[in-house]
Amino acid sequence: MTSRYFFHMAFLGTRYHGWQRQSNANSIQALIESSLSEILKEPITIMGCGRTDTQVHASQFYFHADIDTQWDFDLRFRLNKVLPPDLAIFDILPVESTHHARFDAVLRQYDYFIHTYKDPFLNLVSTQVDNSPWQLDKMKQAVALLTRYNDYRAFCKSPEAYEHTRCQVAHANLYINESGNRLRFQIAADRFLGRMVRLLMGKLIKIGSGVLSVEEFEYYLIDKVTPTVWDPAYPQGLFLSKVNYPYLVQPVGTPVTTMPDNTSWQLV
Repeated sequence: MTSRYFFHMAFLGTRYHGWQRQSNANSIQALIESSLSEILKEPITIMGCGRTDTQVHASQFYFHADIDTQWDFDLRFRLNKVLPPDLAIFDILPVESTHHARFDAVLRQYDYFIHTYKDPFLNLVSTQVDNSPWQLDKMKQAVALLTRYNDYRAFCKSPEAYEHTRCQVAHANLYINESGNRLRFQIAADRFLGRMVRLLMGKLIKIGSGVLSVEEFEYYLIDKVTPTVWDPAYPQGLFLSKVNYPYLVQPVGTPVTTMPDNTSWQLV
């Protein structure tokens, strides 16, 4: 009898060309499918809760799989032993056959990290931006606009690929560390478009640097004008940090706020 399971996991995306299976590139989905198929001795296809760009990370991610085999061993332990150190499975949860990892998600949250100094321990999980001082008041004003608008066509790399470009942002905040040399942008919404968070972050960096005004930023949200020049922030600072379902809100296995240290974040 076939049963459906949700797998709760996290990954460091540095070595991968995103989550989605690709014919000519190293993907997380393909690696997990291969590992599960080998362990369970049956072909396994999985469905992720979303897609991620090359080098983007996830401190909380879900995928579902329909499995015929009834195993009598610790599948989570065995799968973690087979998978490389940059992928971790936290939970394997039996769910209803109609539950869907991608379509049932009601909220996704992303965190983007910036540091303003060269640090070999941050360069894989944060983006270095040599800018000081930051115009934090302007950045805060821009971030506050995000819950007031619901069409993000101007922040989508391929808007024509979507039926619509409306996204309901639940919250958006900007944080800074005690030393003032690290920033964290957090945004949660019912859905996200391709490159949306990185494109937003690219504009916020320009606002913080004094290159772009808050009024110009809001113009994109009001008129939904697709930019002629794309300037997304680099991928390595981006984490998918939370995914919620109507029937499942699981504690994050590796909170993004602890990576790579226990930085104390203060709301701007």
